[in-house]
Amino acid sequence: MRAVVQRVRQASVTVDGSQISTIGPGVLILLGVEEADSTDDRDWLAAKIVNMRIHEDDKGLMNRSLLDTSGEALVVSQFTLHASTRKGNRPSFIRAAKPDHSEPLYEQFCTGLEALLGKPIGRGKFGAMMDVALINDGPVTIIIDSKARQ
Repeated sequence: MRAVVQRVRQASVTVDGSQISTIGPGVLILLGVEEADSTDDRDWLAAKIVNMRIHEDDKGLMNRSLLDTSGEALVVSQFTLHASTRKGNRPSFIRAAKPDHSEPLYEQFCTGLEALLGKPIGRGKFGAMMDVALINDGPVTIIIDSKARQ
């Protein structure tokens, strides 16, 4: 699994002109699932994100986690995170998982994140065209890939 984690002051998702999710301070997570991903990748990534110290403490240093700050989270499925741009000018998405594999892992990731945070999270709409708006705080943007953890 690959995630782009952005520390935000606020973020929202709109589908067909209707806002379906909005959060205040916390993180926006763009989540890409590949065919080789498993529940182990899902669990590791969720724990990594909630414990990652990317939020400022009283001294302005990045020493606090999402759990420490009681921040919110918004997760948006994004298969394009697994684009290959090695050949030509048109990205290939061959490594991105098909919906029958990626949608359950996306939903389970969201449920697991809620359990770790102890509260509901915001979600995009799987497979939909979405307008994602955010105010990046910092800016702080971190890319995490569960396959690169060793």
